[in-house]
Amino acid sequence: MKKRILWRFILISITVILAVVFFLPNTPAFQYMPEWWKENMPNKGIILGLDLQGGLHLVFEVEGDKAVEITTDRYTSTLRDLFAKKKLSADVNRNGLNITVSPSSAEIRKVVEDNYPTLLPIETGNRLIYKLTEKEARRIKDSAADQALETIRNRIDQFGVAEPTIHRQGENEIVVQLPGVKDPKRAIDLIGKTAQLEFKLVDDEAKVAAEIPQSIAPGEEENILKQFADKIPEGDEVLFEKKVNRETGAVRKIPILLKKQAVITGDLLSEAKVNIDSRFNEPYVSLSFNATGAKLFEEITGANVKKRLAIILDNTVYSAPVIQEKIGGGNAQITGNFSLEEARDLSIVLRAGALPAPMKMLQNVTVGPSLGRDSIEAGKMAGIIGTIAVVVFMVFYYKLSGVIADFALFLNILLLLGAMASLNATLTLPGIAGIILAIGMAVDSNVLMFERIRDELRAGKTPRAAVDSGYDKAFWTIFDSHVTTLITAAVLFQFGTGPIKGFAVTLSLGVAINLFTALVGTKSIFDLINSQREVKKLSI
Repeated sequence: MKKRILWRFILISITVILAVVFFLPNTPAFQYMPEWWKENMPNKGIILGLDLQGGLHLVFEVEGDKAVEITTDRYTSTLRDLFAKKKLSADVNRNGLNITVSPSSAEIRKVVEDNYPTLLPIETGNRLIYKLTEKEARRIKDSAADQALETIRNRIDQFGVAEPTIHRQGENEIVVQLPGVKDPKRAIDLIGKTAQLEFKLVDDEAKVAAEIPQSIAPGEEENILKQFADKIPEGDEVLFEKKVNRETGAVRKIPILLKKQAVITGDLLSEAKVNIDSRFNEPYVSLSFNATGAKLFEEITGANVKKRLAIILDNTVYSAPVIQEKIGGGNAQITGNFSLEEARDLSIVLRAGALPAPMKMLQNVTVGPSLGRDSIEAGKMAGIIGTIAVVVFMVFYYKLSGVIADFALFLNILLLLGAMASLNATLTLPGIAGIILAIGMAVDSNVLMFERIRDELRAGKTPRAAVDSGYDKAFWTIFDSHVTTLITAAVLFQFGTGPIKGFAVTLSLGVAINLFTALVGTKSIFDLINSQREVKKLSI
């Protein structure tokens, strides 16, 4: 055997071995492999998509107007602080998406416009009324959608879902697909939780604080708010803490009068993790602030010793401990009779960041695994029937050369599955269609070459010369058709989403592998046959 033929067979053997190794996790034989193999060799294989293994399909709408409202509210608060710092007497309030500043003066107007150029004056009489410019409002909405996308992706990554699909759809919609999720409710709660973490001082010094009941039954919250609506001081609010009796399981709510203005917020958080309380053996969430947050937390606790500081998540009080001393180091705890799973989910939400705006669920579809099994079986049946038909036709029409083409076909399928497994690609129904299309192109390539060889044989050339000439003349036709298909697949991958990308991946891999099997695999077998003896007649 000539060295160049030997090296080609060595290359083919190496690619086959690698393909088998990568695809092995998708076969029953993988469970019988020794532990050292499972630990050190590829162990994921091809991952089935949502349409094949079942799971969750969600579509959320990011409420961009709420993001603009939150930004306007933040501007209102910072303007108050700015005027106080400059010792200017001004009343600042938010009305809808507008900010009202009174009284009006040239000095006050200059402070606003110098510090907030994105605020547009719409009234400049006895009072100043500002609103965000249209350009800034659009930027905030677009930024809110992008930030929500990244926040959801971070939460899902920490939730541990394999191969999720997360992408924007339109201006303010986010599509989430979670294959294999067994607990849809938990996943939905984790993804959609707004998670606005705030620390607020408890106003125990107000007169009405002594009148508010210390404990109420669940469901009486609205009555309490109505009863004390006229007595609550301006700048205060009533929120509720949930308490569960450890022995009886009875639930009660504790109304707490708080300052509306948060003294520190969750955006200064750097870490949130679950720890176990050694006294009660219960989980709690341990918080750590960044450098800015740690300094601010130390100042707040130092200035409010013996006062209560409430830890609030999404307008629910989790705890309201008394500040015994100044707390340095920027650490805090959230306790609340959590289960371990609840504490873990809460830490994920806090660690992954708060959503910039509330989200509304537009679509919630749970795909059952039975549908996936039916799809897999249908795909298998279609593939088997199609492959058998092609194999039989090639042998019937091209005889021994058809057998060589069938070898290339099986080599193509094996290498394609191995390549997908090496990339841990997600296989979907469109992906199966891409595999079948790639198989069709593999057969088409061999047909082109065989017809060229036939033409050369009819012209009177020897089998060896006919094979060499046939491959040379068919090469550019095959190469051009495959390159144009690769370009199409690249465009689909770049601009497509979800299943379309799956189709593009399998098609691209199939086309690239087909060039190898058609131009190297079958040619090596013909060269091997012609090198062993003088072939007078080619079975084609």
